[in-house]
Amino acid sequence: MKNKFFGFGIIGLLLVGCKAPLNIANIHTEKNIYITDQLPEDKAMDAIIQPYKHELEGQMNTKISHTNVELTKSGDNSNLGNLLADYTFQGADEWAKKNNIPPIDAAVINIGGIRTIIPKGDILAKQIYEVMPFENEIVIIKINGKEVEGLFDYYLKTKKNNPVSHLVIETDNGSLSKKLINGKSIEPNKTYYIATSDYLALGGDNMFFFGKGEMISTGLKMRDLFLEKFKQNPEVSTPDDVRLIFKDKKVQE
Repeated sequence: MKNKFFGFGIIGLLLVGCKAPLNIANIHTEKNIYITDQLPEDKAMDAIIQPYKHELEGQMNTKISHTNVELTKSGDNSNLGNLLADYTFQGADEWAKKNNIPPIDAAVINIGGIRTIIPKGDILAKQIYEVMPFENEIVIIKINGKEVEGLFDYYLKTKKNNPVSHLVIETDNGSLSKKLINGKSIEPNKTYYIATSDYLALGGDNMFFFGKGEMISTGLKMRDLFLEKFKQNPEVSTPDDVRLIFKDKKVQE
């Protein structure tokens, strides 16, 4: 046994000895440049950037719509949340018609993706970027009636105020007292088409039930769609219907 280990040791030394020596050709050092307000202004670079900066600022500060009320994300039926859910539904339905996909049945978005409110008054393009800073895409989930039950079970368990469109979900005493898609009860053998974001479709916010359906990509960016929808509606009309009713939701103190 000792001879065997000794033999391995000799072989290892021979292999190391066969390697060509590594030589350092030269060493080139550089100073770290710290980005601070003490750095001198690069006027040449600034001259190149300024025209683009002014153009971008002009685009961002363009009025695209107006609202007579503050658009907020608070509560189970927030006016901004429901409005953006409706825009998601409309955009997906328009895309579906152009691409030989059956009509959209409902839409679901996540409240966490809405990052801020829109104050009462003129709505500028930059505000939509502030509301929706992410590059989320609208997708369509093709799912049967049995599996779509998972959507309603999600709201029963979480009581989460993720905005919906063309859905009514009511919970009471630990059970679902109402669950409607487009005003109708769920048909187990029917195929439904639900518009949502790629984030939720891939299980974001624990919406794993979407994984039981087929995901259809639209290529539509949510923010781009919202910008277009606000432009199409110079005066925002906020939805006032009640979609999420959690009668058994505990009030946080």
